[in-house]
Amino acid sequence: MTMNETMKTLLGRRSVRTYLPRPVEPEKLDEILQAGLYAPSAMGRQSVTIVLVQDAETLAQLRSLNAQIMGKPDADPFYGAPAAAVVLTDTALAGEENGRCDGALAMGNLMNAAASVGVSSCWINRMKETFERPEGRALLRAWGLPETMMGVGACILGYAAAPAPAPAARRKGRLLRV
Repeated sequence: MTMNETMKTLLGRRSVRTYLPRPVEPEKLDEILQAGLYAPSAMGRQSVTIVLVQDAETLAQLRSLNAQIMGKPDADPFYGAPAAAVVLTDTALAGEENGRCDGALAMGNLMNAAASVGVSSCWINRMKETFERPEGRALLRAWGLPETMMGVGACILGYAAAPAPAPAARRKGRLLRV
């Protein structure tokens, strides 16, 4: 079977959990972020906002909050990645359920776009809890965003420090044709 470049990207993308400190080039970040903004959204409301965090101090704060929520305060849940695209959704525009779905689509677009330009990524959870905390609310205010924003995920971005893992075997019985 011949595959086009899109299918190769979709089937070849892997989550990476160890990064080099090398920053991602701005033009690649622009492409990745644009793909996130073009993700489908419920009723075309475009409820998703993406905050690209590259500032070391803010990244450290997000890492620390995420590690605390995870119950492992000494861990680095961002695996040393030099950037994080924080995906938030405005629940006033889409509601919580549709907003979560909109954010998930944006996360998928970010990860696939990253793979298409040779950048590694990984979906980091616990962003909902991060932005429910006072420190997270303070970040929203600092970024000029309303408190109706809900965290969906953080797409960490960078260059892998090791080869990408092999794909896991696909679990049988997950495709039905009716």
